[in-house]
Amino acid sequence: MEYRKLGRTGLKVSELCMGSMQFGWTADEALSYQILDTAYAAGINFIDTADIYSRWVTGNPGGVAETIIGSWLKRSSIPRERVVIATKVRGRMGDGPNDEGLSRVHIYNAVEGSLRRLNTDYIDLYQAHWSDENTPIEETLSALTDLVRQGKVRYIGCSNYPAWRLTEAVWISQQHGFARFESLQPHYNLVHRKEFEQELREVCRAYGIGVIPYSPLAAGFLTGKYRPEQETDSARLGGVKRYFNERNFALLDRLTTMGQEKGGYTTSQVALAWMLSDPVITSPIIGPRAIEQLDDNLGAVGLRLTAEEKAELDTASVS
Repeated sequence: MEYRKLGRTGLKVSELCMGSMQFGWTADEALSYQILDTAYAAGINFIDTADIYSRWVTGNPGGVAETIIGSWLKRSSIPRERVVIATKVRGRMGDGPNDEGLSRVHIYNAVEGSLRRLNTDYIDLYQAHWSDENTPIEETLSALTDLVRQGKVRYIGCSNYPAWRLTEAVWISQQHGFARFESLQPHYNLVHRKEFEQELREVCRAYGIGVIPYSPLAAGFLTGKYRPEQETDSARLGGVKRYFNERNFALLDRLTTMGQEKGGYTTSQVALAWMLSDPVITSPIIGPRAIEQLDDNLGAVGLRLTAEEKAELDTASVS
């Protein structure tokens, strides 16, 4: 397992990050523990979650994924300093007018809830889940900086920020001496490239911002399990159908062939290797909901593409 610096910080994280959106949704508590045990044993030290996971599921009040991770930490007896925990704040966690957003009051309330559920007294990476147009960014960065100074948070980052907002945040942090967003969590994969590559990529490169993409396998599309001639049942089928077109199915065929040419790697492992071979990317966030899926993801560890192979996939996936 390779460990990479998160942006310009001294923090080192595993080349794959364990996502947790599936915990308490498509993976129950017992299976979630197994996934975390297996990931940690394989060398993954980086776990990403959010306070709202998975509030959209009937009967899930939010905070369930954080609670599972916190319980796992307690039962596993793994030293806290050996695990890098990232969580997020922004989404609605209650019925009151201040129970969502990036205001100082919501951030202060939300961090206490996350710390309690995670069974920890500090969060390694605290991320703004998406921007809040109703709160001045100076207020958000000031509140997050206070948490860093209090020792409740080590580093701050953001997710789903457009390039102009991320640039603005960096400038304001420099101007006021605030803690800086050290990472970006964008939606990025071989069949969803424009959103990150058009402007965000260069902002991250220029300012040394770590990149931890979510959905690196396009909600399962890049595993190759979806084919035009097959009927497939999946909890995420509705979101993945957007990728069903001739170009993307041809891309799957090339990924499969390339994996065979490189010694028997799977379609999904080559898709992850495409990302792991990019120097701008720090750690793609995987989200397995079965041990078999995790084992397949772990097969991408150490796999890199040649410049020619990566260029071929770049060309094949351009829309």
